[in-house]
Amino acid sequence: MTVQPFLHTTPDDVLLDTVEQKVLIPLEDGRIQQFRLVLPTSIDALLDHPATYKAFAQDEYMPYWAELWPSALMLGQALGQHVWPADTRVLEVGCGLGLSGLVALALGMEVIFTDYDVAALDFAARNARLNGFEQFHTMPLDWRCPPEGLRVPLMLAADVIYEVRNISPLIRLMKVVLEPGGECWLSDPDRPHKKEFQSALMSNGFEFEVRPMTLERPNQPTVQGTVYRIWDSGKRTA
Repeated sequence: MTVQPFLHTTPDDVLLDTVEQKVLIPLEDGRIQQFRLVLPTSIDALLDHPATYKAFAQDEYMPYWAELWPSALMLGQALGQHVWPADTRVLEVGCGLGLSGLVALALGMEVIFTDYDVAALDFAARNARLNGFEQFHTMPLDWRCPPEGLRVPLMLAADVIYEVRNISPLIRLMKVVLEPGGECWLSDPDRPHKKEFQSALMSNGFEFEVRPMTLERPNQPTVQGTVYRIWDSGKRTA
């Protein structure tokens, strides 16, 4: 049965109240890159909006994009410590506020921000421009419905396997969009079904490396997580 894509747009009236947050990401060359992020002041207003209730009834939608999650910081830190080829094309899945894509842009890559909430794409684009970047595109995407004709060498995903039901569609997306020799970098705060995710990767012909991460932030709990570097076992280049 063909799955119809679900796309949503959080109404503008609930996004007028915003706050700016600064994030520091160390880069491989020793620089500390500062990013400015604009985000909704409170996710509670989005959760209580009638449009969210309707979208949840349709597809169990939740406005997770409106917060800066620890996994996004972990993935950004891991990306910043790696040397990347110039002009690498990147697909960020479930981009939310776009931090991982911003780090990629700062490293000279070309980014396609994707999310199934158009409002998230607007915020990601706003944040990219706020930080002086223009080499990006936005595309509404339900990851259960891989885009036709799009192939990239690098896919990014932060905290997207928060439910077991997301694992199979994400692996299928990797199969469709990754070029031969391409990689997916995926971060996760070590949710309970990490073993299911790892088993699903191996049973679908993927290999992976894991990088344990510890995120420490002032006045906030320490978060343990993992950044996965994933590739097709038969197609990885040297």
